[in-house]
Amino acid sequence: MAAAANRLGFTALRHTSRTPARSKALPLKGPNRSFHTTPFHRRREDSEDSSPSQKPERQPFKFSLSDLDSDERSTYTSLSPKEREQWRQEAQQMHDYMTSPGVESELQGEVSQAVYETSQEVPDTETDIKRIKPGFFAMGELEEQDSGEDGEFEEDDITSLGHGELEQHREMRHYARIAAWEMPLLSKLAKPFTPPPLDHPLRFRYTTYMGETHPGSKKIVLEFCTRDLRALTEPQRIKLIKLVGPRYNPETDIVKMSSEMFETPAQNKRYLGDLVDTLMEEAKDETDTFEDVPLDFRHHKFKPKVEFPDGWKLTKAKREKLEEGRTLRLEQERKREVQGKLVEGVRVVEEAMKRLPVRNESRELLEAQQGRKPVRGKQRIRR
Repeated sequence: MAAAANRLGFTALRHTSRTPARSKALPLKGPNRSFHTTPFHRRREDSEDSSPSQKPERQPFKFSLSDLDSDERSTYTSLSPKEREQWRQEAQQMHDYMTSPGVESELQGEVSQAVYETSQEVPDTETDIKRIKPGFFAMGELEEQDSGEDGEFEEDDITSLGHGELEQHREMRHYARIAAWEMPLLSKLAKPFTPPPLDHPLRFRYTTYMGETHPGSKKIVLEFCTRDLRALTEPQRIKLIKLVGPRYNPETDIVKMSSEMFETPAQNKRYLGDLVDTLMEEAKDETDTFEDVPLDFRHHKFKPKVEFPDGWKLTKAKREKLEEGRTLRLEQERKREVQGKLVEGVRVVEEAMKRLPVRNESRELLEAQQGRKPVRGKQRIRR
């Protein structure tokens, strides 16, 4: 009984010790509890010193930081000396209240009643527990009493594969309805494209994966032309090119930068915008114009541009001459077709085969190849 009272007091201590750091301890409505968790020990009745009328000695109040967990110990150490003293007084009051004879006898009665009710609920023998055979889908589950045998299939449902096919069909119909009824309404929101004005030289490029989560979706690419920065003079623009280094393309005069160090695209875009502002401030700083630093474009490989020869270009006079040649050839073909002088390759071959003498062996071989008459054995053609 004393051990139960002590555990109850220790539970109350855990609730009362949850005070914020450096804050005033909240007064409790009732008596406070003890800090320590050392259980009460009674002397055995069969010992020499014990007697039926002897009562257990009242254990004095003891406080030790080892009885507290890490959170409670940190909370206690964060209090001021005055708050610690107040906390120990409240714990002393709770200890005195929980170890008083009236409270102890009341708790003993409640514990005895709870033990009796529990013993009535729990069966005495294991034969009283109804054993339920677990089904196939309940094998390996912890709570076997809540899961019975698998129900018999009564031919009133389809397989899981069939349910998957139906779900896919529903999804296709859903997107078909969107394409038929909702997407045509988006034309009302269409706006004509207008190129950005000169005061918006920065171009941001985003990457999307159509609703899917991908690590590349947070990347933002920034491009701008140095000549579009009207706020910079020519020496300042040259200094900006030297500052950006290999991010500058000398052929297109475009600076390209990207960022994916942050979790969201908005943060990366903000970072690139702030970086451009910082570069412009450094370019406008006239304390050091970097005039002694030459431009270095070794990072860029200039590709040779092959120019088409002027003599190969199709001019208007050459085009007219080609059209006249095509028209003349077509007229000559029509005249030959009318006069019967048009050369046909198949007819020429057939007429040549009729004029040439064909030997019997060659004719039999030709007929055998065409499937007219089988040839027995191998035929050797002599020329």
